[in-house]
Amino acid sequence: MGSKRRHRAWAAAPLTLALLLATGCTSTPDTPAKAAGAPSMSGASATPVARVCAEPATGPAKAPAGAVPVDPAVVGDLAAKTRSSPPGTTFWLRPGKHRLDPDRYAQVIPKKGDRYLGAPGAVLDGRKKNQYAFGGTARDVIIRYLTVQGFVAPQNEGVVNHDSADGWTIEHATIQHNSGAGLMAGARQRVRASCLRGNGQYGMNAYKAGDRVSDLVVEGNEVVGNNTGDWERRRKGCGCTGGIKFWAVNGADVRGNWVHDNRGTGLWADTNNNDFRIENNVLEANDGAALIYETSYNAIIRNNTIRRNNWVEGRRAADRGDSFPFATVYLSESGGEPRVRARTDKIEIYRNVLENNWSGITLWENADRFCNSPANTSSGDCTLLVRDTGRCAKPAIATAPLYADCRWKTQRVDIHGNRFVLDKSVVKCTVKCDRMAVLANYGTYPDWSPYQGERVAEAITGEQHNRWHDNVYLGPWKFVAHDPSRILDAGQWQSAPYQQDAGSTFEPRAGG
Repeated sequence: MGSKRRHRAWAAAPLTLALLLATGCTSTPDTPAKAAGAPSMSGASATPVARVCAEPATGPAKAPAGAVPVDPAVVGDLAAKTRSSPPGTTFWLRPGKHRLDPDRYAQVIPKKGDRYLGAPGAVLDGRKKNQYAFGGTARDVIIRYLTVQGFVAPQNEGVVNHDSADGWTIEHATIQHNSGAGLMAGARQRVRASCLRGNGQYGMNAYKAGDRVSDLVVEGNEVVGNNTGDWERRRKGCGCTGGIKFWAVNGADVRGNWVHDNRGTGLWADTNNNDFRIENNVLEANDGAALIYETSYNAIIRNNTIRRNNWVEGRRAADRGDSFPFATVYLSESGGEPRVRARTDKIEIYRNVLENNWSGITLWENADRFCNSPANTSSGDCTLLVRDTGRCAKPAIATAPLYADCRWKTQRVDIHGNRFVLDKSVVKCTVKCDRMAVLANYGTYPDWSPYQGERVAEAITGEQHNRWHDNVYLGPWKFVAHDPSRILDAGQWQSAPYQQDAGSTFEPRAGG
């Protein structure tokens, strides 16, 4: 796993279903109202967002034909009837609080094709005693209109679909106030129009032990107030928090979600993810970055509204004197790679509105992070281009093809057609909240590394086809290139040797 705090010092300087009206985005009653009131979105279409926590859809008031009713007055009724029924059964949970047996490992183990429908007011409550709500490996399970709360999954584990079974559909559900992750993900999973709120670590942890998750759809959900356990403070640098975390997901559509007021990062794709489309979301008022795409490949990030993110973590870094450009959209060792099959062969970031965040977009590459390096925080993982990690060693790593293939590279990133707005009086900052960046550290570690010195910084800045162009900048933006010490104005950014933002416009006094 990784974290945006994991950068080494530079040698010369220490280093779409339910819609919210566009007139306002207010937090739900269970979350602090850090971001009340939507700013003007002139110059871009207003992105509608899922407001499903305050206005959840309700399930059937009567049992559908052929459904098995589940009685909340009978402890363990849901698990028992699931065990005694054939695969493909529909269960209708009556209104009220449903409970499992008091054993910590008691849970519902569905059979293939089982369906769970909650009546209005149906809640499955773990009472802070049960670890998991739904587990097992059965495929094609459906959960709709049900609230799942009060479960105490351990760190990095989840409450619903605990074992990351394939083909599950979770719709119109409320998964809230659980420890660990509210939800895990398997291949072909669909998570739609659901409220993932106030969970201890993640709203969803898209991870499957020993395998990759493929063909994942996350659509029209509200993801709010997660990481109540504040795990980054408890385990500094763990890279283990946020609204949603994606691990080794191959093919994901993340669209039309409202991801807001999470402690830490909103959306975080970490380690060998590929082929993402992140579009038409509203990402706002998250304590950390709105989006981190780390040691991953090939993505389209478009038509998102991204506002008031990274105020807490960005300000905290500035206050401690850190010169690193902590950003709201952060690409770390991630880029386009034509040899990895996807719907695109680059990372394209376009038609987004970024408004009053702590800084903008940072493209970063850690020269010391590569396969087999002790500085690789994704321990044991290698790039998708090298199957045998052991090959990434001296002396072979110093020559082609391993010199290129053993390193995750921030390359082929195309940033265009975006609108960047900054009013420092809104962000309440004077310095370090106004930066775009493309940079790397001075390679130093380990002693057998072929990437020592300025090689990676020169590559990411001038050789790996990373481009900004045809953007609009409103406000006093600065630019960082090559290393944290090189802070540029717009003219220097556009001039040789950087030649960035051709065709872009700059209005430094127009950010208010």
